[in-house]
Amino acid sequence: MRKIIAYSMTLLLLGSCVSKKKFTELENKNKTTQDLLNSATVKLNSCLENNAAASARAKALAEQLKDLRKTNQGLLEASKNMTILTTKGATNLEKSLESLREKDLKISRLQDALTKKDSVTLAIVTSLKSAVGISDPDINIEVEKGVVFISIADKLLFKSGSYHVTSKAKTVLAKVAKVVNSKPDFECMVEGHTDNIPYKKGVLVDNWDLSVKRSTSIIRVLQELGVNPNQLIAAGRSHYIPLVDNDTKENRAINRRTRIVILPRIDQFYDMIEKEMKNLSAK
Repeated sequence: MRKIIAYSMTLLLLGSCVSKKKFTELENKNKTTQDLLNSATVKLNSCLENNAAASARAKALAEQLKDLRKTNQGLLEASKNMTILTTKGATNLEKSLESLREKDLKISRLQDALTKKDSVTLAIVTSLKSAVGISDPDINIEVEKGVVFISIADKLLFKSGSYHVTSKAKTVLAKVAKVVNSKPDFECMVEGHTDNIPYKKGVLVDNWDLSVKRSTSIIRVLQELGVNPNQLIAAGRSHYIPLVDNDTKENRAINRRTRIVILPRIDQFYDMIEKEMKNLSAK
């Protein structure tokens, strides 16, 4: 925020010694920067709210489990004073307590994984929002169901009906590659999306082929830009995940897009849980 204020003061000072056109350009650039900051703040607050809600649910489950354990413990103590309690009944009750202890451990580990996941998501959002130059209206950065993705309009990447990446697209993808390279422990899935106009050209049979071919074309450019191929995943969704109805030329243009999903490797989330479950089984 201090940088934005300083930037605004600089604009005022420069207004007296630069042309009106240059001053207007600087004012517009300042407005764009302020809009980006506001958008990032809104989405960051949304992530924090989701994290708070998830933590509240986990806490409620933990309280329910605590009550169940207390009830069962009371039953077990009472059973010791009952002369007609059979050995088999006591064994079953002990097994019930053991099952509750296992559930307690699972809840604890899942809560840890959830907290780690939310922290990672916030970190990725911050990195993407601070990436220089990702401010084009045709490049959208969103968080959906805990996953961060960059959606790039078709017109920035390919010519109509083609899967060859344009030279302009390489400038955009260079910025994306910079972000991906800053997260070497995360995977990057490139999803191709088309409109619903039937496509058949050359060796390509339909929109499935086209969407996957565009994905692999983007992946090759990212690899040329230094992205580790071990991080890259090619995916095609054809025309089956539209953003809007394919009923107008403008809407079809919106649906033709490439979505670059940046996500942690799944094993980072569950290795910890799997390890603890193995330790529990061994005990």
